[in-house]
Amino acid sequence: MEKTRVRDAMSAPVVCVPPDCTVPAAVTLMRQHRLRHLPVVQDGQLIGIVSRGDLREASSKEAINADNYEINFMLNRLKLADIMTRKVLTITPEAFIVDAVELMVENQVAGLPVIGKDGAVIGIITESDLMRLLLVKLKKNGAAVAQQGPANGDGGASPEA
Repeated sequence: MEKTRVRDAMSAPVVCVPPDCTVPAAVTLMRQHRLRHLPVVQDGQLIGIVSRGDLREASSKEAINADNYEINFMLNRLKLADIMTRKVLTITPEAFIVDAVELMVENQVAGLPVIGKDGAVIGIITESDLMRLLLVKLKKNGAAVAQQGPANGDGGASPEA
């Protein structure tokens, strides 16, 4: 797995949105596509990112001391440019998976947009992608171990003390 590249595990193509996308429209997109992150793109370049948590937080802030009509009115006026994270950590498709994991762990983020040579968003690598990769590698490893047979000759059980 240490030689696996980001391009081999990333989700692509990625759903991107413009900065003038409204919060309700972003929520709908995320539900339709089962996403937790939306890169915000303008003129083909990444300018921000929003997560499901960002949208939840924005919705709850707008809901304080408001009735349903007022909430819907306020949310329909709230744009992603108003709530997005602007300093986005990114990675290239040629980077090693270990570098992506390290960047995500050190910065406590759950996803990294993958940026091509022209600066365009070409994919995203998320915790879910990493878990899928781990599962594939573990299954492959498990199949190899099963073909070799148990190491201690007793069906794989550990000796009791």
